[in-house]
Amino acid sequence: MNIGIVCYPTHGGSGVVASELGLALADRGHNVHFFSTARPFRLPGFKPNVFFHEVPVVHYSLFEHTPYTLTISSTLYEAAELHGLDVIHAHYAIPHAAAALMAKQMGGGRPPIVTTLHGTDITLVGSHPAYLPTVRWAINESDAVTAVSQHLAAETHQRLGVTREIDVVYNFVDGAIYRRQPCSVERKLFSLAGEPLIMHISNFRPVKRIGDLIEAFIKVRKQAKCRMLLVGDGPERTRAEQDARRAGVLGDVVFLGNQVAVNELLGIADIYFLPSENESFGLSALEAMASEAPVVATKIGGLPEVVKEGETGFLCDLGDTDTMAARILQLVEDGELRRTMGQAARRRALTEFPQDKIVPQYEAVYSRIAKG
Repeated sequence: MNIGIVCYPTHGGSGVVASELGLALADRGHNVHFFSTARPFRLPGFKPNVFFHEVPVVHYSLFEHTPYTLTISSTLYEAAELHGLDVIHAHYAIPHAAAALMAKQMGGGRPPIVTTLHGTDITLVGSHPAYLPTVRWAINESDAVTAVSQHLAAETHQRLGVTREIDVVYNFVDGAIYRRQPCSVERKLFSLAGEPLIMHISNFRPVKRIGDLIEAFIKVRKQAKCRMLLVGDGPERTRAEQDARRAGVLGDVVFLGNQVAVNELLGIADIYFLPSENESFGLSALEAMASEAPVVATKIGGLPEVVKEGETGFLCDLGDTDTMAARILQLVEDGELRRTMGQAARRRALTEFPQDKIVPQYEAVYSRIAKG
């Protein structure tokens, strides 16, 4: 099939999932056309069957804000005409689904549209009164809608009053890329004396609860030697650095900023920590599990669908940094528990969420609406 994928190019989960899905589809023989304002950061420079269409950002003095939705629509319409797209897959409800639907109307009702809901497009943006009618319309008018967890599908029905069927298609992981690499050069660089490494990856927005992360680490560090690697960047990073410095643990917290090869870093992690106040799925937690790192996370959103309490990690109440610290300390001090849980985590990741199980589910959705 000729498949169009429209997504954000940034480090957020929706762009990562869209990129990984497109690359997997290309490996399975499909022609995949990406549409974004810049090349998605996980998209390589060249790969067979993969094409990138840059959506122009048009500046005009009359417009206070760039009419991004309109330029996406025009780019999608022109590509659909030129390349005969069989389906457009919009990642994130607005503006991408709305833009894809406009392109479909311009094309006389083709190609059909799949909209994948990722989380904040429903729980934060989509629920805002200024956007809700448009988001609800885009979901209802799409030819198929998928959500990355049962939790998100239920939230969409409840918050937006959507009654249509939503296919739950979980995020996936490639076990050949995400795997433990305990003897790598990076491990020796960060674990100076063989201390256990705790890792967190995010965009450092308030929803990620970086303050809780630092608070819990401070409590752990008072009782055991360990280090924490923080990957990513965002508005909460500066405060996190200041909190770590004031507590005297900045020397044991390494801020790495945004990184492309996160698989190599996860491969050296001993524990993965995700204290978010909302995660519709928790892709980074899944990638950590595939890398044999047990996960300590909050018991919210879609995370209980990914992490099995007491088996592949621990789930804690939101904001309960005492319990979070206790669970992390338990893993820091018990190497055998880390190993057992890490192995169980990888087994679950590769059994329930492998690429070759999930990608065909998207292919089935494409085939269903292309025939209809």
